[in-house]
This record gives sequence, C-alpha cells and structure tokens, in this order.
Amino acid sequence: MNHLPSNPAMQSQAPLEPTRASSLSRRRSLQSVLRWGKREVRIGGDAPIVVQSMTNTDTADVIATAIQVKELAAAGSEIVRLTVNSIEAAKAVSAIREQLDRMGVDVPLVGDFHYNGHKLLQEVPECAQALSKYRINPGNVGSGSKRDHHFASLIETAMRWDKPVRIGVNWGSLDQAVLARLMDENAKRAKPWEASAVMREALVTSALESTDAAMRLGMDAAQICLSAKVSSVQDLIAVYRSLAARCDQSLHLGLTEAGMGSKGIVASSAAMGILLQEGIGDTIRVSLTPEPGGDRRKEVIVAQELLQTMGLRAFTPMVVACPGCGRTTSTFFQELADDIQRWLREQMPQWRAHYPGVETLQVAVMGCVVNGPGESRHADVGISLPGSGEAPVAPVFIDGERRVTLKGDHIARDFQEIVESYVKSRFGKLSESQGV
Repeated sequence: MNHLPSNPAMQSQAPLEPTRASSLSRRRSLQSVLRWGKREVRIGGDAPIVVQSMTNTDTADVIATAIQVKELAAAGSEIVRLTVNSIEAAKAVSAIREQLDRMGVDVPLVGDFHYNGHKLLQEVPECAQALSKYRINPGNVGSGSKRDHHFASLIETAMRWDKPVRIGVNWGSLDQAVLARLMDENAKRAKPWEASAVMREALVTSALESTDAAMRLGMDAAQICLSAKVSSVQDLIAVYRSLAARCDQSLHLGLTEAGMGSKGIVASSAAMGILLQEGIGDTIRVSLTPEPGGDRRKEVIVAQELLQTMGLRAFTPMVVACPGCGRTTSTFFQELADDIQRWLREQMPQWRAHYPGVETLQVAVMGCVVNGPGESRHADVGISLPGSGEAPVAPVFIDGERRVTLKGDHIARDFQEIVESYVKSRFGKLSESQGV
C-alpha cells in the first residue's frame, strides 16, 4: 500500500494558533484642515482616509464645472480638484463656488496650478479666496531664480488666505535641477545606483526640499500635504515607502496615468492597496481615464470600494453576489445584484441623512443552492435565487434567519421592499436615538 509522505509539522503536539486577520495600523501624520463655510475636511492625523476626485470640464465653463462638481460630491467625493490654468479659469473659480453654494454643495475645492499659478492667484484674489487648498508642482513653477520667487509667491498667498497646500511632484514633470544634481552625485558613487533608483530618489527629494522651503517661508508644517505620483505600480510603492519614512506630512496617494477601464482600476488598486495595508496614505484619488462618454463619478466609486473592501471605511451598503457557473444559466441573479447595488447608491444621499450607520449594511444576492443560503445568512439581508433546475422559489434571510420565501414575477421588487423596510427598522431606531 502506498502512503502519503509524512508531514513533521502535522505530527507536532503543540496546539495550533488561530488564523488571524492582519491588523491595519495607520502611519500617524500631521493633520491639515480644508474648510468651506461650516464644512471641514481633515486630512492626516486620526482622520479617516479621504476620497477626492478631479473635474475634466473646462473650468472657464462655470455651469458645466459646477454641475460636475455637484455630481462628484453626490457620489461621495469629499474634495474636488479643478484645473486653474488660465486667467479665464481663475476668474471662473469664484463663480463656480457661488453656484455650488446656491445648490447647497459645500464640498471644498482645490486649485491645480502649473506654470503660472503664482501670477493667477495674485491677479485674481477672489480665486485664491474661493479655493480651500492649492496644489503646487515644484517641477513646473519656474527655473533658476524664477523658481524660488514663483514658489515663494504661491506659499505666501496660501499663508495670506490661510489655505493648506499640496506639494505634488510628478514623474512626468520632475524638477530637472534636482534630478541633475542627484545624477551628478550618483556618478561619483563607488557603486552607482540604477537610473530608476535615482529618479525615485529625485521625486522624494523634490517633495522634501520643497516642504523645507515652504516651512522656511513661515508655513505651518501641518498645512502641507505631499504626493509623489508615478505610473508604475512598483515605483509608486517604493517612492511612498521612502517618503512616509522621511517626513511627518500627510500623504495623498494616486497612481498617475493609471489608464482606462479595468487596467486603471487594477493598477490603482494594486499599488494603493499595498500602501494602505502598510498604513501609508491619508487621502486618495483613483485617476481613471474615462471611456468616451463615460461617467466621471466612476473614479469616486472605485476609491470608495477600495477603502471599504479593505475595511478602512464604509461608504455605502455592499452587495455580495456569486460569480455564476453552470448551475446559474439564468442571468436573473446578475441583473438583480446590479439593480440592487445601483439602487442602494441612489438611496444613499437621503439615507445618509436619516439613517446613520446604513453604510455598513451588507446585502447578499446569490444564484443557487450551493452557497446561496450560507452567504445569505452571513449578510444582514440576503436572497438565494433558484439555480438551473431548482424550484422557482427564493428564500430571504434577515439577520441570519430565513424569514420569507419569494416567488412569482415580482421577486426583484419584493426584495427591494424588504431591504428598504430593514433599513428603516434597524437604522431608523439609531436615527431616533441620536436625535436625527
């Protein structure tokens, strides 16, 4: 008789240790505050990781930009960044802010400045006032003596209006003076670094030296957030690990030029997921290239889902659904899962105001008898739909117990009503206790 080879580890008499989930410990950074009216968004320190996005409208088009900002804010973007690249765009910022205020949208706006930001903020002070934060790229504020003067002008304007800044360096617009200096230093090493390592160090050095320069000008260290964006996953991880170890400032994460569709989502999630797991990152943006006619809000949804699936924050009820197999030849469960997920997101603006905690709700929409009942029991509300050849009935589980069985042509509508009733019953009580 043949025997499997013995495993010494299995023969050990020592008690087994329980399998443990990783615990996430955040890097503690300095905290800055973005303000508009009564709205405050805190970045860093003990604040939750913040989701931000960026418009792709022409900022000079006040109505189109205000509408897109409103859509992004409604989707859950807690900060929205605008391109401010011309005198027309700068003059439009205060009008955009006024339009948003009239619509009851108090999301803080960040101005994205390149090349001429020092000039625009000086010439259009109402723009400087209407923004809640300025993004400065030290790689394109100027060269030589002009660079220091332009950078100082941006920092002094920020201090005058009491606005925090993000010093954001970028692989594609790296400060060439810093890079040249580090390349010269590298050439003198006994064992020179690879070119890619010098580039990564140049990104980190540029961010840190610009931070020191801003603080010498009198800016509070906590008012400075840093970012160092590249388009390679491994480079991004390496750069942020180094940056996190060498400064106390809050960090904005983002994979620049991430790409379109699934490629952009996967690349951003892979890079930022690792950094977030290590406790690095205080605010994030998923920089997706929209498909033609695509929805700009998708980058907000992906950022939220990344944080929520990692257990870092909760934004909206999540739907668990099976992937489907030969037992589920009908697409009904797929359609129901998609409809429920979309419906839950649509309800959130109203639910968030009336049902505190509703974002933690878990819903399961399963497609057959194999895992359907089990997954449905694990969810707050779950439905196990019939698979191929199974009886045309759908048991519904609430808080782990089978409560009702749906059948007929209105299963989707009936299940939606059950979910809504559950939300009102469970989270409405919490609302009453908190006086909402």
